[in-house]
Amino acid sequence: MSASAGDGEPGVPFDMEEVSGPTCSGENSRHDPAVCTGNSEIKSRAVVKYSAAPPPTSYALLQEKTDLKLPPANWLRENPQLGSAGTTILGSSSKSKPFSSFGMAYEFIDCIGDDVDVVSDSENIKKLLKIPYSKSHVSMAVHRVGRTLLLDDLDIQELFMRSSQTGDWTWLKEFYQRLIDQKWQRKKKSKEHWYQKAILSKFLYYSINGDGAAEPVPDNLNEEDEENGAEEFNTSWPTAFTSTSSDAEEADAPKQESVDSQFALGQVWSVPKEQNLPMLFNEGENSQGLRNDFVRNIMWTFEDIHMLVGSNMPIFGGGRYPAVSLRLRDNNKPINILTGMDYWLDNLMCNVPELVMCFHVNGIVQKYEMIKTEDIPHLENSTFSTRVVKDIAQNILSFLKSNCTKEGHTYWLFKASGSDIVKLYDLTTLCEEAEEEKCQNPFTLPVAVLLYKVASNLMLKARQNRKHYGTIRTLLLNCVKLLDEERHPQIIASAHYMLSELFQLDEPPQEDGGESLRAGGSEDSYSDEDREEEEEEEEEEEELTEDSDENSYSSQDDSKAVAVIRSVGELSVPEKYKSTHQIRPSCAFPVSQDKEEKCRHVLSYVLKGLKAVDGTIKKESDLPAADPNTPIPLKYEDRSAIGACAAETGISLLLERVGPLQMDKKYPTRSGMMPGSWQHRMKLQLFLKASKAYYVLSDAATNLLKYGRALRYIKLSLQSYDAYCSVSGTLHPQVLQFHSQCLSLCGDIQLMLAQNANNRAAYLEEYSYQTKEDQEILHSLHRESSCQAFNMATDLATDPEYQLFVSSKCYEAAYELLDSEALKDHGSDQLAQVLKRLGNIRNEMGVYYMNQSAAMQTEKEVKKSVSVAEQEMWKKSFAFFEKGMKDFEAIGDRTNTALLLCNTGRLMRICAQAHCAMSADQSRGEFSPEEALYYNKAIDYYLRAMRSLEGRESHTAVWDSVNWELSTTYFTLATLLQDYAPLSRKAQEQIEREVTEAMMKSLKYCDLQTESARQPLYQYRAATIHHRLASMYHSCFRNQVGDEHLRKQHRSLAELHYSKAVCLFLSLKDAPCELLRTLLERVAFAEFTMAGQSSNAAKLKSLTGAMEIMTETRHAFQLIHNELLEELGETEPAVSAEPPDVASGPTSGLNLQEVMKLIGVFEPSFSFLLLQLIKLMTTMKRKPSNKDEEVLKTYKNVYSKLLRAEKNAPLLSRVKLHMELLQQLTPETGSDDTGTRS
Repeated sequence: MSASAGDGEPGVPFDMEEVSGPTCSGENSRHDPAVCTGNSEIKSRAVVKYSAAPPPTSYALLQEKTDLKLPPANWLRENPQLGSAGTTILGSSSKSKPFSSFGMAYEFIDCIGDDVDVVSDSENIKKLLKIPYSKSHVSMAVHRVGRTLLLDDLDIQELFMRSSQTGDWTWLKEFYQRLIDQKWQRKKKSKEHWYQKAILSKFLYYSINGDGAAEPVPDNLNEEDEENGAEEFNTSWPTAFTSTSSDAEEADAPKQESVDSQFALGQVWSVPKEQNLPMLFNEGENSQGLRNDFVRNIMWTFEDIHMLVGSNMPIFGGGRYPAVSLRLRDNNKPINILTGMDYWLDNLMCNVPELVMCFHVNGIVQKYEMIKTEDIPHLENSTFSTRVVKDIAQNILSFLKSNCTKEGHTYWLFKASGSDIVKLYDLTTLCEEAEEEKCQNPFTLPVAVLLYKVASNLMLKARQNRKHYGTIRTLLLNCVKLLDEERHPQIIASAHYMLSELFQLDEPPQEDGGESLRAGGSEDSYSDEDREEEEEEEEEEEELTEDSDENSYSSQDDSKAVAVIRSVGELSVPEKYKSTHQIRPSCAFPVSQDKEEKCRHVLSYVLKGLKAVDGTIKKESDLPAADPNTPIPLKYEDRSAIGACAAETGISLLLERVGPLQMDKKYPTRSGMMPGSWQHRMKLQLFLKASKAYYVLSDAATNLLKYGRALRYIKLSLQSYDAYCSVSGTLHPQVLQFHSQCLSLCGDIQLMLAQNANNRAAYLEEYSYQTKEDQEILHSLHRESSCQAFNMATDLATDPEYQLFVSSKCYEAAYELLDSEALKDHGSDQLAQVLKRLGNIRNEMGVYYMNQSAAMQTEKEVKKSVSVAEQEMWKKSFAFFEKGMKDFEAIGDRTNTALLLCNTGRLMRICAQAHCAMSADQSRGEFSPEEALYYNKAIDYYLRAMRSLEGRESHTAVWDSVNWELSTTYFTLATLLQDYAPLSRKAQEQIEREVTEAMMKSLKYCDLQTESARQPLYQYRAATIHHRLASMYHSCFRNQVGDEHLRKQHRSLAELHYSKAVCLFLSLKDAPCELLRTLLERVAFAEFTMAGQSSNAAKLKSLTGAMEIMTETRHAFQLIHNELLEELGETEPAVSAEPPDVASGPTSGLNLQEVMKLIGVFEPSFSFLLLQLIKLMTTMKRKPSNKDEEVLKTYKNVYSKLLRAEKNAPLLSRVKLHMELLQQLTPETGSDDTGTRS
């Protein structure tokens, strides 16, 4: 609700504000809400915020000679036209109630702290503005909330009369007598005073009578009764009307929608009787004192001052204007300046354009006179300057704002009767000096409640605008500072909860967040950081200001005054007083992007709130004894020994909280709280806030890889949640959703602990540490719950398998929660996240059991049949992979589904390896049907994975991985079929077909084109496949008898594959042995071909071709030579044994044993070729050409060197010799060292 009435231009009608409470009267819509004086000297605007009066009706014009001493028939009957019963006898209330401004502030809480300068009864405003003209005393209580000042009448004599009965405020009474008024006595009102009040009351009742005739009441109402009646209705501290029960109920019900429900405060001013608050008034009076009892509340803008004013002035219709005020004047007494100001200010505040004056002589009506509001300052005998009134208002406001600087303090503005000096005292400071309890100040509770209400109202705005956070924090800390925890635990607990709410734990950090928060304080709030030091500084500054300011008044008697106005005449001087107090703009809210620091702030406030609540619950005897200073042990143990039964019991405890919503509880909690009590509601909020803070701490620790700390925090979070469940009757969907997040995070942490088993000692140390704050919060939690429900999920185990198991159970519990009826419509995004985590943990568990089974195979010394333990591991692994795939399929996650299919394929390959047949001498047997079955199953899973991905574009890395595994499986299957052919079950031709088919499929998935880390591996595999196929066709060609067409086909295929193999091995640069072996086999193939030839010319051609292939080995020898030079000094041969199912790739380093073996084949083959060539060329019948002779000479020379070579020479020397010999042959054959023969 906008409270600022001065935002528009003067004279422009305002839109009506939203009215709370009873329907607003029509008066504010019947006349322009802006009133300007005729000479435009001052600007004034009034907007009715609330009105309990009906629309103005015409007043009854009394006949001349009407006797006002006779009471009308309707006298003292409640009439809405004259407002509430408390005002009818007085015409308008001349005495304010001590808390009237608070009643308005509670109702229009939106205006307080920022938009409004002053909140007060109109009578108090008038009294202040008349100070320079009046000799009467002024006594007001002043309170500050932000930039708003609340002014209330403080009847000091009434207060002392009360204190003489109760013994309170004796220090103030002594102070008052010593410094201000040596002989104070309550002045009794004269009989004339009551007479004037009575005839005014009767006049007003006559005016609403309707027919204008006096209708006297029975004679039994004598003068004494009138006087007593008048006195009854005049009590001012507070107005002591007996209210009916319905009135009292109405008093407790706020007219505005309460903002407190969210913060579990309720109507805090209705303090429970059992708290035994020492109060100045009984309960009925107190509740009435805090009501907004004004007939209307007006937002009055006087020049640049915005005031929320309460008024009870009766307003009538009639005349040329829709609204007039009625006044009764004794014709024998002229209007003085004070009366004129009174009438003028009342009309300005209530937006009334005209005044009707009824003159009487001794109660007999004489005549009526109409006066315009703007003419009132110019009446005879009461002329005053409106501009001077404006200056007075501005000076008083500046004086008060400069000196009433501390929120929560009660200031006393006092001017003695007949004195020109105005003094301002800080009663709160004086009270502290007197060492009396702070509740001795009757304003303490209303001020604290107001600070709380303003803060809670700002909290609603702060949801959209975080700039209010600093102000809210200041308000709440001041509120808490005012109150005694034993007497007002409800407000204190609620304030601490709100303080914890200021720290938004679930929002992402913002770069400019700190700046906006720090700049967020209102200009009239002060920082509470280092509060004591700052207050001392303020006091020093104020003392200096007082000493140096010409306006200050210094005397020994006034040393206790905060500030003094030396003479009331100064208030009429324009801008004599300026607001010199610079309110600190920093209103610093402790902004930190560090989540841990934020959470620590939250937990400190939660703990204070819990302590405040726990202090009100007396049922200590039924609680387990616990010392908050003694750490509560956090158990950790090796769970590997615990049987499945115990683990399942733990899970059932965990899942108990996942069930449907429980019924509302009707019985007390463990500590003795009754459901529905404020303690109960507050504990619910605080437990949940603690749980959320610990959750954020755990999440932050997880991101920092501090998994022991993270587990400790999530344990505390779940313990807080367990306590919440113990206290709460109904679990709301948002709470259940948060619980699923906790369980999900707990699952993450247990998974990380399982994967990082090496750091277990460090994690254990982190897990065991506890702060004193955590211990005290845990102690408070134990008052309501054993906090054992989630122990299974949050214990630090030493067995990775158990940790994975716990992790999966946490995810399952989170999933069950999100999938329950209560959350079906709430957590779709979260459900997808949990399903993803569930799929992941099932994949992890599947991989764990798969690795366990692989380890069992490795550990077996003798290959026997598959053990039962291995089969159990396979079954577990397979079951987890299957469940994981369903989870990922449920959320349409194709990539992860493909990964699980890939892992299942790997499991099938491990199963195949385990079924490897062994012969009697422990050597590898034939390829078994079980192996074939599992390899084919693996291939099926890999193909399904590729179908799931749909293409390489969907996820490059996963696609490449699946592609590689599929190629590997086909290759392994073909290799085992070829090397350990099941000849006992299948024909040779069938095996060859199967080998060829598997090899070609493996080759199909060898991605030779894409540049990647696997490209060399693919090249090596493709080369190996071509080599193996060439070797197989070579073998078939040698062994084939009869079918010449088939032999030619085999020969052609062998040549093709040898050629491709050599080409690929040459491009690899790091597979010299494989290249050498392939070339030697190819030479042998050429030699075998030559053996079947009859003519010398054909043989020579074949031998020459074989020699060309042989010269290509120089490249292989060159690579071997380079590697030998690098490994010079290593004499031990590096023997590498490779299992059949390892993804074959070029090995790093040189296998010297293999090199020696190949050289052993190379030398005789090379020697044989040279010898055959020399023989053929020598025995040729045709005459050799010069070139032939040169070639022959070279062959003989090379052959000679080869024969004379040292057989036991070092390997490096032999390799070097072969390189030299082959180099000599290269130019003769016309081949280069990298050429290939196709």
